[in-house]
Amino acid sequence: MPKGGKKGGHKGRMRTYTSPEEIDAQMKEEKERKKNEEEEGAAVNDNQSEDKLTASGSEDSDDEGSQKRKGVEGLIEIENPNRAAQKTKKVTDIELEGPRQLSRREREEIEKQKAKERYMKMHLAGKTDQAKADLARLAIIRKQREEAARKKEEERKAKEAAEAAAAAAKGLHTLSLK
Repeated sequence: MPKGGKKGGHKGRMRTYTSPEEIDAQMKEEKERKKNEEEEGAAVNDNQSEDKLTASGSEDSDDEGSQKRKGVEGLIEIENPNRAAQKTKKVTDIELEGPRQLSRREREEIEKQKAKERYMKMHLAGKTDQAKADLARLAIIRKQREEAARKKEEERKAKEAAEAAAAAAKGLHTLSLK
């Protein structure tokens, strides 16, 4: 027997579906509601435009209020200081030539490249610790190579001298036999 004690559970219940007539009725109600809202909005906009013509100054706050609000925004007034109003910019208003503010990442990247260039200049001039160590290591290696070349030359000369002495001794030996 299953845990619940009852056979079957909730899965076998009968499902109910909405009829096509009910769906059509709901769609008609939504269309009528939208029409009424648009008519009311047009009437309010007409009143606002007349008020603007009669008023001596222009008010930007009316433009924000006349925008259609989504969801619950129209029902609840929200005062969120962190919420930035989205303003659309025209292509003609955008300044491409003007000074552009760099982001933190861009500034850090530029600083890193400049520091690397400065280090490479100092390194090539031999002013950094690493450059000094490299030069010292190169001097030691040059000395070792010079010593190795000198030893090789001495060994070659000694070998030639030994060969010459051997040839001379061989020549004497061959003369004495004849």
